[in-house]
Amino acid sequence: MRLVVVGGSDAGISAALRARELDPAVDVTVVVADAFPNYSICGIPYYVSGDVAHASRLAHRTHDELVATGMRLRLDTTATRIDVPGHRLHVREAGGAQEALDYDALVVGTGAVPVRPPIAGLERLGPEDGVHVLHTMADTFALDRSLERLAPRTALVVGAGYVGLEMAEALTARGIDVTQVEMLPEVLPTVDPELGTLVHAELDRRGVHVLTGTTVTAVAPTPDGPARLRVEGNAGGEPTAWDVDIVLVVVGVRPDTDLLVAAGAATGPRGAVAVERDMSTGLDSVWAAGDCATTLHRQLGVTYLPLGTTAHKQGRVAGENAIGGSARFAGSLGTQVVKVFGLVAARTGLRDHEAAGAGFDPLTSQSSPDDHKAYYPGASPIAIRVTGDRGSGRLLGAQLVGALGTETAKRVDIVATALFHEMSVTGISELDLSYTPPLGSPWDAVQRAAQDWERTVAS
Repeated sequence: MRLVVVGGSDAGISAALRARELDPAVDVTVVVADAFPNYSICGIPYYVSGDVAHASRLAHRTHDELVATGMRLRLDTTATRIDVPGHRLHVREAGGAQEALDYDALVVGTGAVPVRPPIAGLERLGPEDGVHVLHTMADTFALDRSLERLAPRTALVVGAGYVGLEMAEALTARGIDVTQVEMLPEVLPTVDPELGTLVHAELDRRGVHVLTGTTVTAVAPTPDGPARLRVEGNAGGEPTAWDVDIVLVVVGVRPDTDLLVAAGAATGPRGAVAVERDMSTGLDSVWAAGDCATTLHRQLGVTYLPLGTTAHKQGRVAGENAIGGSARFAGSLGTQVVKVFGLVAARTGLRDHEAAGAGFDPLTSQSSPDDHKAYYPGASPIAIRVTGDRGSGRLLGAQLVGALGTETAKRVDIVATALFHEMSVTGISELDLSYTPPLGSPWDAVQRAAQDWERTVAS
């Protein structure tokens, strides 16, 4: 059997590995658009900061390790067209040579591409000017070259989502004075403003100049000015401007679906390719997975939610089914976590407005239990917002912000597990969680937050 996989990131490599694991006789070819298969895009900020000493360390597996599994890698090769009736994938190599690869099954994991906001001048400027849109390893190396060549003293980061916050920290670690611009009222808009303000305060404390409710409207070179670039914007209806040496645009992604849509695949939310729970696309012998495809959210139904964890799971399902399996994607809860200097922010499930939109009657409470017993040195509060359904008591979601070292990430995992099994808020208190004074309390922080929700709903 011949399996061809398009995409060398999380979904594509997971599909290829799963197919080879289940049937070592399967002939697996992976078509990779660049020269960096199985690299962790999520690790880019830590390479920029210097925490990861060499870019090669971002590889989940080396080229040789991937080849040792029995897969064939076609690097620097672009998939240009799918011939669905003929079961052929047309590709173009970097040198221009074209070829058609025959397949019995095809898995497409083309991922996503960065959103380019409507900023005047952005389409004309690039890395050579100090203007960067960050998403791929090539983008990373271009930024690295700019940092070495320009030795910037100032930078402006457009966007204060997960990657934007991580990059603000990374550039600050390089000794660069960072201004961060976010068009929404608060940073990290995937959590409620009550918790976003805590992240905002941490950025302020670390020297990042944060401007919320602000848009960037134009960028242009200023060869005779105090810095290389003049950035114009709008803050609260008033024009404003900044002079900086480099600009980094990280405002989100959209699904990369051109290959599949041209082949006749249907699309769903945000234009992602519509897939079933087995990751089939409706095209004969073609599966899709990862950031190019729709996601089954266990509480919301079909949506678009590009996450590395989801891409790994979907790719594994697609790879198994492409060789005759019957796996199903169990669904996502949107569990996410980010480190911002000395804070960790996490969320899973639904926020209040999302739950209301899904037909629930939500109530959200907020509490700040310590991460471990107060009498043991170093206890630190974790701000926890719990959302549940008033009538049924069903747990709907949680958001947490705590200091680095408070195990905030693992505590959101407790909630994610409870959500997966559709537990009640009360059920959180019934969990048998570990306890020792340096690490926790007889009632863990998430249990105390759940009990606060019960008191709130009863009041």
